[in-house]
Amino acid sequence: MSPDRAALERAIERGEREGGSVEFKERLTKDLHLADGRRESLAAQLRHRVLSGDGEATYVVGVTDDGALAGIAPDEFTESMDVLSLLAEEADAHIENVETWGVDADGRAKPKGDARSADSAGPADAPAEGIVGVATVREGAVLEDDEHIVVGTAGHVDHGKSTLVGTLVTGQPDDGEGGTRSYLDVQPHEVERGLSADLSYGVYGFDDDGPVRMDNPDRKSDRARVVEEADRLVSFVDTVGHEPWLRTTIRGLVGQKLDYGLLTVAADDGPTKTTREHLGILLATDLPTMVVVTKADIVSDERLDEVEREVERQLREVGKTPLSVARHGVGAAVEEIDDTVVPVLATSAVTMDGMDTLDELLERLPKTAGPTDDEFTMYVDRSYKVTGVGAVASGTIRSGRVEAGDELLLGPMQDGGFREVEVRSIEMHYHRVDRAKAGRIVGIALKGVREADVERGMVLLPRDADPDPVREFEAEVMVLNHPTRIGEGYEPVVHLETVSEAAVFSPEDGRLLPGDSGSARVRFKFRPYMVEEGQRFVFREGQSKGVGKVVDVDPTE
Repeated sequence: MSPDRAALERAIERGEREGGSVEFKERLTKDLHLADGRRESLAAQLRHRVLSGDGEATYVVGVTDDGALAGIAPDEFTESMDVLSLLAEEADAHIENVETWGVDADGRAKPKGDARSADSAGPADAPAEGIVGVATVREGAVLEDDEHIVVGTAGHVDHGKSTLVGTLVTGQPDDGEGGTRSYLDVQPHEVERGLSADLSYGVYGFDDDGPVRMDNPDRKSDRARVVEEADRLVSFVDTVGHEPWLRTTIRGLVGQKLDYGLLTVAADDGPTKTTREHLGILLATDLPTMVVVTKADIVSDERLDEVEREVERQLREVGKTPLSVARHGVGAAVEEIDDTVVPVLATSAVTMDGMDTLDELLERLPKTAGPTDDEFTMYVDRSYKVTGVGAVASGTIRSGRVEAGDELLLGPMQDGGFREVEVRSIEMHYHRVDRAKAGRIVGIALKGVREADVERGMVLLPRDADPDPVREFEAEVMVLNHPTRIGEGYEPVVHLETVSEAAVFSPEDGRLLPGDSGSARVRFKFRPYMVEEGQRFVFREGQSKGVGKVVDVDPTE
């Protein structure tokens, strides 16, 4: 018997009994189980099950009252999870995990994987008559994204970026040899609070008593403890790091998962060419950014002042206003930080000087989000197939709101057209929710489309929208680095929102040298995308890299 099947067998063997934490349900429907009176009764029942299980209850769906495997249709299972999510919300709980199995005509269950995980979605198994699932319901409401900020870190190699994060998330001083950095020297293979697994590499939080930190960032249970205990979370994402850039690091920056940027500058080295490049990328995307001068313990006060002046000079050169946190305080930094004002502060991970100030700044910074009153827009970051749910598109909601049952448009397809789809369900941090708004990282199950037809870079829009995808656009670009010059026919990869596509550049004046800014026509090589005036993008090709802003989406007029 496989481990997956064992989980189902254990739940059934424990059985549904008075005072226990297991509940059997063949099916839950909105019309019946959310009706007046019934909803309150079932929410109270769920609360009782959760308390009986010391904060955790198990709901087995798709079985009869005596535990026999019945199996229900995928649509019925999706509706059952929606209803269970609403009941859990009313009982101050949430669905933490769902596992599903296909049930054949003989009533035998075959493991179908973890319904919340993209990695579980694989080729379909043998045809099944229905689905049975085990949902783990845990006490406590889902942490609102309003209390979870995501910070993208950047900085020259050996400028203390990983050491700084290691000290923040553990609260432990460094040994002067980068010891706390070792906490982060692992493959970031776990998904934390809805972030892409290949981006997140550190998390800590705050409660009423102060910081909630990890004892061992490598241990999944320690990260889970921080997520459960903290009232506010801070996740760190490695955005640009070492050369050459990785595709996933640019994806984290341009895909709009970040709330703030944090650039490290070592006090002994001072700002470097790489520092300038990283600063240009962070600021060119209008990301509110702070600069942290690290290794303050190994230089004199005079050298530290000199480096801070160099940082301030570089900020002014790119049209930004530096704000010294030491002179103006954390309150001013929280109030003023935006795409033009950049707080600057000095720290030491060895002596811990400045770390309390950085803690306070990260605790008080507000969540950034798109406009919630505008029409719904979400660029697809990735897609996957979930048993009993179907095609799921995940990404960060750029603007507006979305609810289960909404009718949307998905595209553009290869031919530039859009397809009508319906929102079957919404998940946020692996928890089923009824609705979500701008700034949320969500997975949206779609009815009316195959998972194979959902691609990264597509966009979800209201059904009554009139989208006009473009193949080429005019842009103002700045070349951050290039071994020679950019000329007619230059073909980098353009990263705009979640679009990552090869494009052909045609500079207005024929060429652009490193450090130059100018106009260029940009044409996607293979297909059209939704592009809007004012959007920022990054382009790269080998050691060449730069940033740009869309200024005209109809340059032929």
